Amino acid sequence: MPYRYRSTRTPRRRTTRDRGQVALEYLGFLPVLLIVGMAVVQLGLIAYTAQQAGTAARAGARSASLDRGADAACDQAVSGFLADDTSCASAFGGDEVTVTATVHIPSIVPGWDFGPAHKSATMPLDH
Repeated sequence: MPYRYRSTRTPRRRTTRDRGQVALEYLGFLPVLLIVGMAVVQLGLIAYTAQQAGTAARAGARSASLDRGADAACDQAVSGFLADDTSCASAFGGDEVTVTATVHIPSIVPGWDFGPAHKSATMPLDH
């Protein structure tokens, strides 16, 4: 039979004090977890707003190229909670129209302002 090393130490038993220490460590780490979670959500919201601005710019440029105006198409192309802070500017030049959509980035942290997301799209004019 193979030899097994046997420790002469007795295993340490957990006391209630140890469990309390673990709870305090968890409570101390909880704010860090919350901040990281909020940062992830905010970054996702920034990326989503930029994507919505691109969609609004393309929809506005398509509508403006057909002489229907860009503003209504821009507002309809974004999500409802972003539509209030959306604006589109059209610039005609030669045989094309460029529409720049500006969508304000909402913040989940009060007092922090991330500014707007700007995206542009160019379409040929339909004659």
